[in-house]
Amino acid sequence: MKSISIPDLPPVLSAATAERLGRGFTWGVATSAYQIEGAVDEDGRGPSIWDAFARQPGRTVNGESGAVACDHYRRWRDDVALIADLGVDAYRFSIAWPRVQPLGLGAFNAKGLDFYDRLVDGLLARGIAPHATLYHWDLPQHLQDLGGWGNRDTAFHFAHYADAMARRLGDRLASLATHNEPWCTAVLGHEIGKFAPGDRDPRLAAQVSHHLLLSHGLAMAAMRAGATACPLGIVLNQSSVTPATASPADQAAARTEYARFVRWYMDPLFHGEYPQDPGIARHPQVRDGDMALIRQPMDFLGINYYTRIWASRGQPPLPAPAALGVTDMGWEVYPDGLRELLVGLRAQYPGLPPLFITENGMASADTLAGGRVADRQRIDYVRAHLEAIAAARDQGVDVRGYFYWSLMDNYEWDSGYAKRFGLVHVDYASQQRTLKDSAHWYRASIAASREAAHG
Repeated sequence: MKSISIPDLPPVLSAATAERLGRGFTWGVATSAYQIEGAVDEDGRGPSIWDAFARQPGRTVNGESGAVACDHYRRWRDDVALIADLGVDAYRFSIAWPRVQPLGLGAFNAKGLDFYDRLVDGLLARGIAPHATLYHWDLPQHLQDLGGWGNRDTAFHFAHYADAMARRLGDRLASLATHNEPWCTAVLGHEIGKFAPGDRDPRLAAQVSHHLLLSHGLAMAAMRAGATACPLGIVLNQSSVTPATASPADQAAARTEYARFVRWYMDPLFHGEYPQDPGIARHPQVRDGDMALIRQPMDFLGINYYTRIWASRGQPPLPAPAALGVTDMGWEVYPDGLRELLVGLRAQYPGLPPLFITENGMASADTLAGGRVADRQRIDYVRAHLEAIAAARDQGVDVRGYFYWSLMDNYEWDSGYAKRFGLVHVDYASQQRTLKDSAHWYRASIAASREAAHG
């Protein structure tokens, strides 16, 4: 890691915003296993669907994979020191299922389990709260060969894996989430074919979404039966939805898009049913008792927010992006969409558990020059979204913390290494880590916010 003094950073987060976020607000950063760990063939790790997907021609930019990524499996001690240097309270990471249970069923891998033991203990030794996610898209390939998430049995295998990991790590974790963004697994992985395993079958995608939710419920029940000590929940990607025009057709399109993207997961989890919307043509096969299993009480809900969705029944020109522009992913920067989303969830789902913004961040075309990455747009992005969270808290939404995505530049799925989301720049050839301006700003803002909140 290379850290330098930045004399001309923008002002830190205001004291007023810090006070509105509250004294106990959690400041964090996030990553996922396949995007940073590398070492895919080492110490007994089994192959995952992303290993197989990335080998298929044309699936990822330049045919790139997570085989090396940020080499975090070897460099985790340095990365934990880097996280501590940022001054955050918490670190969110995922457990690679094929690293700890190579086939996704049967025997567990002692070396893989030991790795996460060391990581968790290393974080705690630095005063950093570990927040783990059980599934961030790297299904063991052996289970995919048996039908993957389209096979109902996978939900039961997942529950067994979840129980084992909760028993192993739960006494030291600050939280444990079952899934990260099941919408991506179902839709991008099985309907659009953009992500692993690369299927293009809308009917299969609907069934996969149900099996993912079922696996969440089964895992929650298993972990609770095992008296898991840490808070349990799930992480969903969500967006506010804006109709492109005030026409009735576009208003209906917005309702349908919200039902597909947000309600499809929230309604089963909190209401015990799938949304009924005339624009949704396919529903999964549901067995007796499934919805009761899915509707397990949760200790927290993680929300990943990046941008809003524009909805239109026709094809009119969409409005120009908001004043903050677009990211390197082509996503509009619209912080108030986060406030809209959170306030809407509070109204639609009474009794929500505490919320964490478990991912929020932006890709930009960062360049390292003179030992510095000047990423002012990312600073503006983070500031505006933290202000949106404060505004949502003012309206009664119980948001307990914020995790920037991501700690460092990493493997960005089908985009390969072309997109950089990190607070920390990674030179992939040398594995040199360099704090970007945004990392310096985030660290200074956290320190100032703590002072303001305790003042």
